Amino acid sequence: MSAALRFGPELRRLRQEAGLTLTEFSAALNYDKGHLSKVERGERSASPELAMRCDAFLGADGELQRLVVRPDTDSAATPANPGPWLVGRRAVLTAGTGTLIDLGLKRGGQAPAATGPLLPSFRAQFDQLRMLGQSTAPKVLLPLLKTQTRTIARLATDTPSATRAPALLLASRFAEFTGWMAQEAGDNDSALGWTGEAAELARAGGDPYLGSYALVRRALVTLYAGDASGTVALARRAQSDGLPPRIRGLAAQHEAQGHALVGDERDCLRSLDRARELLAGDDARSGAEPLLGSTHVDDPAAMATGWCLYDLGHPKAAAEVLDLECRRLPPHALRTRARYGFRRSLAHAASGEVEHACTIAGELLGVMPAVPSATVNSDVRRLARELSRFRSSRAVRDLQPALARVLAPAHS
Repeated sequence: MSAALRFGPELRRLRQEAGLTLTEFSAALNYDKGHLSKVERGERSASPELAMRCDAFLGADGELQRLVVRPDTDSAATPANPGPWLVGRRAVLTAGTGTLIDLGLKRGGQAPAATGPLLPSFRAQFDQLRMLGQSTAPKVLLPLLKTQTRTIARLATDTPSATRAPALLLASRFAEFTGWMAQEAGDNDSALGWTGEAAELARAGGDPYLGSYALVRRALVTLYAGDASGTVALARRAQSDGLPPRIRGLAAQHEAQGHALVGDERDCLRSLDRARELLAGDDARSGAEPLLGSTHVDDPAAMATGWCLYDLGHPKAAAEVLDLECRRLPPHALRTRARYGFRRSLAHAASGEVEHACTIAGELLGVMPAVPSATVNSDVRRLARELSRFRSSRAVRDLQPALARVLAPAHS
């Protein structure tokens, strides 16, 4: 019998062992009794959300979730053929100077020093582009980010070796941010390509830590692709002793999210504890500059806890944490507000607070055209599925057109 066909009988067995009637079970989960009955009889397939909630309520330790195939998962494997976006460490160290001349970056036949006035200008541009990323479509920023990455890498080529490292490290950060915007645009292959390039540039600049941070970024790609085991494996590699606390803390946070995807509550909570400890210290923000990871989330471990609680099947607890943490987000951080706000709306909907969930989502759907996001859309799709159980709600019906407009491009 296939895993999908085993789900119904296994759910019935676990429910009966818990001493619950179908009526009691449906009330506890905020699910229709008739729907659950059809699932147990194998007449309806269980959604990942239902499996997650049943798993948590019955204490099945991920057993039920493993019997359900998650939808909307894309391959996040490293591209077999590296694309033309890559700069390459070899190119950085051997490239000519023609492009620099064309761009006016050389004066009087002399290459500018990396520690001169030009590099601080690029550093300020990075901060500006990162801020623009919170309110601008990724496809608008990507051409500029690619150009700036290549420009700075080539600038490093004509810089004396003693002062080359700062330019290479800044180019690495540009490449890493380019990869994130590529992921937001829905291009995982390009995202992984730029992430790998960021690691190469960092190593060429003499900083092995930034290279390790590439593992954290790759873990984020596999997380959104629904690859729990890949996420955990990558995140664990980025927690080696000797790495800066912030890198290890962000890695532990993604490891927790990977465990939560398969309902492994024990290991998830252990990873969250580790992330909280690593990210709480003053030295977590020291080291590589600009700051690694989100600059708009005050307490990344707390936000990750709310995120994971939903995937672990505890939507009410998730909503309480996300309510608190989302209130701390700055108003201008539209992309970050959308990312965690839709997860917050999803948690309220799963808790049966449908009107409140629609109110939260309605505000966020209004800003999505300005900050389209392939990763955020994964939660928007989950929210649409969750709300489809409450079609009789006027709030749900009123929200449907806005949901459809945001999701339409993802299916075109």
